[in-house]
Amino acid sequence: CSVAQIAKSIILNTAKDQRPVLVVASGINRVDEKKVSALLGEKVKSADPDYVLRTTGFAPGGVPPVGHATRPVVLIDETLKPFATLWAAAGSANAIFELSFEQLVGLTGGMVADVQKPA
Repeated sequence: CSVAQIAKSIILNTAKDQRPVLVVASGINRVDEKKVSALLGEKVKSADPDYVLRTTGFAPGGVPPVGHATRPVVLIDETLKPFATLWAAAGSANAIFELSFEQLVGLTGGMVADVQKPA
């Protein structure tokens, strides 16, 4: 697959109440925390590895878009929409699974949004 078809899971947390935020982004994009903060109406920051493991149940590098220990707020990178096939982590750094954009949105209940940093 192309790197753009990889639906990578980025975990952030809200600065005020430490609520988990999952951003599912295209593998070629970097997440713009300012855009995410604006969408949520509160500041977010990158999560450290211990927070990721504690809130998702998965180690960084293998976090899937579903099945988290604590249900996160989910935002989905709109640039993933054109692809017929996406590939997402399946719980470890060595496992992936195939799904469509529609399946990703349906499984996560995520909001599709502009979350990427400008090139």
